[in-house]
Amino acid sequence: MITFTSVEAQNRFGELIDRSQREPVQVTRRGRVVAYVVSEHDMQEIRSLQERRNGAARWYAQYRQELAQNAGNLAAELSDDDINDLVHELR
Repeated sequence: MITFTSVEAQNRFGELIDRSQREPVQVTRRGRVVAYVVSEHDMQEIRSLQERRNGAARWYAQYRQELAQNAGNLAAELSDDDINDLVHELR
């Protein structure tokens, strides 16, 4: 990955933009990374990954909620004898 200092990025902005079309460019200030410059294509890929991750998180949260609701319904259907049998099987 190519690295530009913030001063270089200001002075050579055209080159920074051109290089970012080929690969992400890291911008540093005082030796620390402060920004990345990426192409539109790379940014679309990043956003696509974020959307997929958020969709997976929503699906998982809904799954956990349904699982908790179903577990509550199943527990209500168990008799005392069923619970005692399960406890003895686990021992």
